[in-house]
Amino acid sequence: MAPSAIEVQDPLPIASHIKDVRIPKKDTLPLPQAARTRLEAAGIDLSKGYPERPAAPLFLDDAISIRNVEREHIDAGARADKSKSALFRAAKEVINLTSHIGTEIVGLQLKDLTDQQRDELALLIAERTVVFFRDQDITPQQQKSLGEHFGEVEIHPQVPHVPGVPGVTIIWPALMATERSASFRNPGGAARWHTDLVHELNPAGITHLHNDTVPTVGGDTLWASGYSAYNKLSPDFRKIIDGKKAIYRSAHTYLDRNDPNAGPQHIERIHPLVRVHPATGWKSLFVNRAMTKSIVGLDKAESDVILNYLYDVYEKNVDIQLRFKWTPRTSALWDNRISIHNASWDYENGEPRHGTRVTSLAEKPYFDASAPSRREALGLEDN
Repeated sequence: MAPSAIEVQDPLPIASHIKDVRIPKKDTLPLPQAARTRLEAAGIDLSKGYPERPAAPLFLDDAISIRNVEREHIDAGARADKSKSALFRAAKEVINLTSHIGTEIVGLQLKDLTDQQRDELALLIAERTVVFFRDQDITPQQQKSLGEHFGEVEIHPQVPHVPGVPGVTIIWPALMATERSASFRNPGGAARWHTDLVHELNPAGITHLHNDTVPTVGGDTLWASGYSAYNKLSPDFRKIIDGKKAIYRSAHTYLDRNDPNAGPQHIERIHPLVRVHPATGWKSLFVNRAMTKSIVGLDKAESDVILNYLYDVYEKNVDIQLRFKWTPRTSALWDNRISIHNASWDYENGEPRHGTRVTSLAEKPYFDASAPSRREALGLEDN
């Protein structure tokens, strides 16, 4: 069956700085049939177009004011039973995909997990970085409910979301291509190593991406372990970066209300280069090439040398990475505090891809000099 067309709301460029919202235009775009079936079964109203777009802020001060208050975060994984017996006993199989990162749980439906199992899942994600569940029957509303168990669900001021369910954003490359075309030489914006929402005062914790539609070939996602990247560094080099802070910036840009001609401005926050996860107590490297601007207190040349080395350690050690091939109706839940990820754009002019994503915000990043690395905590040698 050919996918049916659906009305799409799409932003127009701002011609003036007088108004504080972007003006939508309307177009049509074929919504993949599997996505339509899932959304309609969940009671999502598609009659007014899909997706729904927020009234995106134009000015920097308005964007900064969103969630500009530090929030208390009680980590679900920190209150979990360390054995994770309730989660593991209910599963048909638990498969570690690599030594350092990635686990697949077989035989469980995310929508049916008890609160105890949700806590244990959070701990498993904190230990293994990313956890996968295939053949999931989950609505956007149930996906958001699970996200709320892990923390405050982020409602993005820029990214389109499922109609009537703010906080459940859309991953739909065909839609993204209407704003910024992707090609073999210049793939889409997610096709680079990054970590979500590092500019927030309380950055992203667990992200849950459910893909209802995937191409037969291509569209894999890669993750790398921040725990293991930190352990790749020599003990003496770790001492250099432990306790250091860096400037992290937003993916989106905004105008300075007092000087609109100054050009696009990023939201910027200062966080530690090495952070500690509250559930495991392990140190993790917290940098990403796309959104880490500079190390506080160092000259630009000094900062660039160190950051570029850290990026290379994170991105180029394939033994601390995982490449995952999606199948329809698969969910991936990963922890942004301890990882970077990269979406492989290698399905040009091919089959559609569509999914929904929920991100739960976590604690304000912190460093603890007495915290162990992952390998130290597990009694493994670094040599």
